[in-house]
Amino acid sequence: MGNQIDVHLGKRLRRRRRLLGLTQQQLAGACGVRFQQIQKYECGANRISASRLWQLSEALDVPVGYFYDGLGGPNGAESETVEASCTSEVLSSDETLDLIRAYYQLDERPRRRLLDLAKSLNGDPELV
Repeated sequence: MGNQIDVHLGKRLRRRRRLLGLTQQQLAGACGVRFQQIQKYECGANRISASRLWQLSEALDVPVGYFYDGLGGPNGAESETVEASCTSEVLSSDETLDLIRAYYQLDERPRRRLLDLAKSLNGDPELV
């Protein structure tokens, strides 16, 4: 198993790939590697070189800094709050990813109506 930074980058890589609905094979093809290499990156077993990280950021349409978001701050201090950690877990669930994909496949008007509906179901009048 890799070190904490390699594992963190791998988790961010997996989250973004899944959010976009890409398979490991598709991402590997976009970067010129085999899918097994993507597997190793995602579990933190292999380090991601700077040039490969650049390729991945291009393929996943995110800035390189995306992969480092939520990483510990100076002196190893954890910069992620408990709330951010819980949000991170929610965003990585299959159900959430499916919902986000379906939401963004809608046109703007139905998306807005769906968002208003979800807010009204919560029962908080300030959200609507």
